Amino acid sequence: MGDQRAARGRRVIALTTLLLIALALATAEPVRAAAQQPCLKLVFNRYCLGGDLSALAQQSPPAYRQEEGDRVALIYYETRERIYVLGWRGRIYKVVRAYRVASQMRYQELYRLLREKYGPGEDRSTFPPDARTPGRRQIAIRRGEGRAAHVWSEPEGWHVELSWTRELGLSLAYISDELDRAQSAAMSSGY
Repeated sequence: MGDQRAARGRRVIALTTLLLIALALATAEPVRAAAQQPCLKLVFNRYCLGGDLSALAQQSPPAYRQEEGDRVALIYYETRERIYVLGWRGRIYKVVRAYRVASQMRYQELYRLLREKYGPGEDRSTFPPDARTPGRRQIAIRRGEGRAAHVWSEPEGWHVELSWTRELGLSLAYISDELDRAQSAAMSSGY
């Protein structure tokens, strides 16, 4: 009887050891897969530009999800703003924060912060010829006749875009250059 107990104890220990090894391997695989995913930039301390869109959706379910072919948009609400995480073929190519309040003062505040962090950047604003003052530019934006935009390119393969348009309002976007080009080319070719 003592030999049977000892044998049973050894089997329990062996099974427990096998289960622990299997558990360690199972939990290591997602970590290894996540480590293989490139993260060009951690955006808003939460979203991995270039990372796995499905992993993000599983870890942090969005308030809304929209799919169109290879393109997926996840929408999150943070405080009073909306965050759009755009993916193409399973990878995050763009993260956009749309601000609830769009004003000249808020745009200038964000521009100043981004300029301090990334340098002068490039002004890509477009306005009608008569919109020379901040007030006229704001009117042009609200009418859909103009847009304020400033872009900062980074050597790591991503860029930042601060924009103020009629359609989206005031927004701050972090965009993967390679993935954005690839998805734009695929969309324009019809695939």
